[in-house]
Amino acid sequence: MSAAGREALVALARRMNVTGLNQGTSGNLSERVEGGFLLTPSGLDYDTLAPEDIVFMREDGTWEGRREPSSEWRIHRDVYATRPEVGGVFHAHSMFSTSLACLRRPIPGFHYMVTRAGGVDIRCADYATFGSEELSRHVLRALEGRRACLMANHGMLAVGESLSSAFKLAVEVETLAAMYWRALQVGEPVLLDEAELFRVLEKWKTYGQTEKPPKHEE
Repeated sequence: MSAAGREALVALARRMNVTGLNQGTSGNLSERVEGGFLLTPSGLDYDTLAPEDIVFMREDGTWEGRREPSSEWRIHRDVYATRPEVGGVFHAHSMFSTSLACLRRPIPGFHYMVTRAGGVDIRCADYATFGSEELSRHVLRALEGRRACLMANHGMLAVGESLSSAFKLAVEVETLAAMYWRALQVGEPVLLDEAELFRVLEKWKTYGQTEKPPKHEE
């Protein structure tokens, strides 16, 4: 539970509102650490958030710190418990993702970048009262085989190997939600077929920069 880790989490929490991904004190984020995870506190203005306000949550649901944990701590705990590859969880009430979630409308494969969330679509989890175990179960179900989902009448959630990667994915999901929302104002977007989406999913496995061996001059 290094001070640097807490400071980095605070900095990212503040970026949520600056980037427009979140408004007010809604939303929450966490990062896995030894013995549990660090989590933003409940109902605290991110502009006034200090490293000492970050809550340490244990796997059994107990916590320590001077603030109470986010009301959505169960989702974070359950994601870490069931997804060992996840190192960071990001939840926000971003405008376009939440608008679609209020329609209980998932984001289909209208654009190949939808596959960045891990599948052929971005599902919308069923609704349940915030902070409840039922909501956590719905989110886990929507995240099966995925790295992001919408949350009916609530918001969106993204996970990643680190909190930074979860944040980047959240930005991508919100961008896709905005594109899809705008396309719907004109008509129903043409969807890519699943065969193409599965091809794209395979291409992501080798996408990006690869380290090349140094050239040896004769």
